[in-house]
Amino acid sequence: MKSDIEIAHEAKLKKISEIADSLNIPEKYVEPYGKYIAKIDHKILDTLKNKNDGKLILVTAITPTPAGEGKTTTSIGLSMALNKLGKNSIVTLREPSLGPVFGIKGGAAGGGYSQVLPMENINLHFTGDIHAVTAAHNLLSAVIDAHIKFGNELKIDPTKVYWKRAIDMNDRALRNIVIALGGSANGHPREEGFIITAASEIMAILCLAKDLKDLKKKISNIVVAQTYDKKLVKVKDLNVQGAMAALLKDAINPNLVQTIENTPAFIHGGPFANIAHGTNSIIATKIALKLSDYVVTEAGFAADLGAEKFLDFVSPIAGFNVNAVVLVATIKALKYHGGVKKDELSKENVEAMLKGMGNLFVHYENLKKYNVPVIVALNVFDTDTEKELNQFSKYCKVPHAFVRAFEKGSKGAEELAKLIIENAKENCATPLINSNMSIKEKIEILAKEIYRAGNVIYTDKAKAKLKFLEKHGYSNLPVIVAKTQASISDDPKKLNAPSDYAFTIRDFELSAGAGFVVALAGDIMRMPGLSRIPNAVNIDIDDDGNIVGLS
Repeated sequence: MKSDIEIAHEAKLKKISEIADSLNIPEKYVEPYGKYIAKIDHKILDTLKNKNDGKLILVTAITPTPAGEGKTTTSIGLSMALNKLGKNSIVTLREPSLGPVFGIKGGAAGGGYSQVLPMENINLHFTGDIHAVTAAHNLLSAVIDAHIKFGNELKIDPTKVYWKRAIDMNDRALRNIVIALGGSANGHPREEGFIITAASEIMAILCLAKDLKDLKKKISNIVVAQTYDKKLVKVKDLNVQGAMAALLKDAINPNLVQTIENTPAFIHGGPFANIAHGTNSIIATKIALKLSDYVVTEAGFAADLGAEKFLDFVSPIAGFNVNAVVLVATIKALKYHGGVKKDELSKENVEAMLKGMGNLFVHYENLKKYNVPVIVALNVFDTDTEKELNQFSKYCKVPHAFVRAFEKGSKGAEELAKLIIENAKENCATPLINSNMSIKEKIEILAKEIYRAGNVIYTDKAKAKLKFLEKHGYSNLPVIVAKTQASISDDPKKLNAPSDYAFTIRDFELSAGAGFVVALAGDIMRMPGLSRIPNAVNIDIDDDGNIVGLS
């Protein structure tokens, strides 16, 4: 089969103005970025408020493995299939971070005959939104250090600066650094560090903001440091919320592109689901819901991460009604959870596959707790054998469909689309988490109901931070758990369906502007590192300016 980029180059794209016209978006709200990309002014929402919302379909997956699950490919294929069946559908996705693109994962624009295009632009820089987030984040970092150097009127304690710098790249060497070396002209030396831009609170705020006014308000409430007398310092104390919002004035507008079959797609925002809330912007999804019958949106990583955060946090604050959830799995991933090594996943092994279905059933059971229809989508690979597929259907006694969107585009996802049309219901999904619960109560529910832990352990550092949050009035904020994506537990080595183990919270981080507290579990870090042989070695550009090796 041809490579993703070869297939992408053969696609017949429509001008982005035609895609916007198909959605009845007035020209004044469309800002073209070349022939095939446009930004849509978020103010269009004001003109759509009296329109009814379409149905919202959330796509998630079982616990990811090195073999990949194809969640984005399935999301795109499903949206295209719904259109093919006569329903107006839009797919809404996150923007790829350069960290994973050049790291181990590669691109995030789908694959095969189920892609969003132009894939090179989407994967590399796109419209500059993530760079704008990086710039706004680092402007604040620079202002903090300048304030400390020039008189420190706010009496910021340099050892209590919580705001790290950001970069959109995997770079482990920047996790812990020392800044301002070289004499007093360069400021006061102190320990610092970088996080990847996808983990920035600015990224979370961009994806959660309702409009520019709300964006600026949320930015102003970011807690950046503590004073010598233990008072909190916020962005509004430094008075740079306006400048930061100015850098994001274009980034707040969703990006409109199209799939390989010309289905409209909004791609906007890029928070990771293992260290942030993991879904595209509320603005993009709200616009899509007003313009279509079905919106297919993807939550990052597995159901214990992106989907949980979407159902317990994003949907309640955005007012979304999730009508159905798609749970993506693959035979290879099931075999991996059943104990098969990565280099042997292409060999038939029904026994291991059936054992690994424990992971699938845990996620299915967890999602059903939200009182929402759940459809299993088995993303079929050409290495899957007839016996494996037959046995999967025999033992998967819940609604499921085989998906071949990678190979066949919309045609390969029609079975799934029909199940969605039949099963999607009107009433809202019910969150597991109550906003009146304490932070500990929320974590206990997540740990036992979603992660299947027996008990929760808090380190001394985490206990101290809980007291800090309670002291400053943040004890009832929503909780975003940052943990490994490789297991439903906090230990990446615990595959399949671990249970009755101890779940460890080692620290908390306050995202007061975004409106949540991050609970750091296990050894999760907010700055990834490159692998020994990163995907960057596969990417090149020829003399004519064509990108090669991107998938």
